[in-house]
Amino acid sequence: MLASAAKLSDWIVGIRRELHEYPELMYEEIKTGAVVRRTLDELGIKYKYPMATTGIVAAIGDGKGPCVALRADMDALPIHEEVDVPFRSKVDGKMHACGHDCHTAMLLGAARLLKERESDVHGTVKLIFQPAEEGGAGGERMCDEGALNNPDVQRIFGIHVWPYLPMGAVGSRTGVFLAAAGVLEITVTGRGGHAAMPHTTLDPVMTSAKIVTELQTIVSREVDPLEPAVISVTTIHGGDAHNVIPQSVKMGGTVRSLTLDGLRFLQKRVREVAQQVAIANRCEATVEFPGNDYPPVLNDATAWGSARAMAEEMLGKNAVVELPPVMGGEDFAFYTQRVPGCFVVLGVKQDGDGPVYGVHHPLFTANEKALPVGAALHASYALRALEELR
Repeated sequence: MLASAAKLSDWIVGIRRELHEYPELMYEEIKTGAVVRRTLDELGIKYKYPMATTGIVAAIGDGKGPCVALRADMDALPIHEEVDVPFRSKVDGKMHACGHDCHTAMLLGAARLLKERESDVHGTVKLIFQPAEEGGAGGERMCDEGALNNPDVQRIFGIHVWPYLPMGAVGSRTGVFLAAAGVLEITVTGRGGHAAMPHTTLDPVMTSAKIVTELQTIVSREVDPLEPAVISVTTIHGGDAHNVIPQSVKMGGTVRSLTLDGLRFLQKRVREVAQQVAIANRCEATVEFPGNDYPPVLNDATAWGSARAMAEEMLGKNAVVELPPVMGGEDFAFYTQRVPGCFVVLGVKQDGDGPVYGVHHPLFTANEKALPVGAALHASYALRALEELR
């Protein structure tokens, strides 16, 4: 399978670069979906569209037996790309900084590999091309709209590119692999005025600074040091002039834990701490957790065991590693809430000793040599899982 995928390398990379040039944010994946559907049509693979606004579910196999799903996300991020490559983003302020262009291209590569072997697909392999992973809970909507039904999926597999591992290496673990995650928004309201007369104001800037500092004591003093937890304030907006204390300050960030109970505790304490610090400074704090709380990604032991064995056979034992939990969130979690599954990361670190830029960075790059490896992993896992489930 790996040798067959290597022969498709230029084709897979070509799709990835086409997608990379025109990144689209969540639920806007019109051009991306068109490339996916065009490719599926060329391969003679039937699909259902639309699901969850811009999602696509294709199927390969004889339909006689078990059903396994492979998933790729398609959306980009609101980041302006700084990578100097010929296929850099042509859309200002948008970039495939999390590698979802790679994920989609790898799954299309797997689609071609599986279609060429369709006589060996005893059952059904669903190919889920999902929108809105980056905060839009597209995975949950795909599940709610039946992506895992008719026929019912019995096992699911997903891959995320990972710049921290050597090219072609595979990593994951049994149990919780990725964190539960939620969005945080705080608005601190005071009374603005002249910066030269702070005693006539109720300063929301100073109060916000105290809140940011105090929130960190929740993690350092209220959470067991052996239990990972994250509260990160990542945006602060307030004021427009150097000599004016503003009326209000808005802050945003994220809250993360390895359990939903842990996430709920952090959210409760963030609200309490922010509001009480604001009161102590004669201001008011409004705390919200908008959007969608992502549950943790839970890898089934059997599914990871199968994926690990398959990857070791394909790439060698030294290329497969057990990783500790990662505090990143992923809406693949909505699938693993419903069916046993496995989510793995695939090393895309560039050759050489240059700097490593992580996902969600404007200089993030993926080593394209890994793309056929990902396609082969997808296809091989599907065939192996179908055989195990028969």
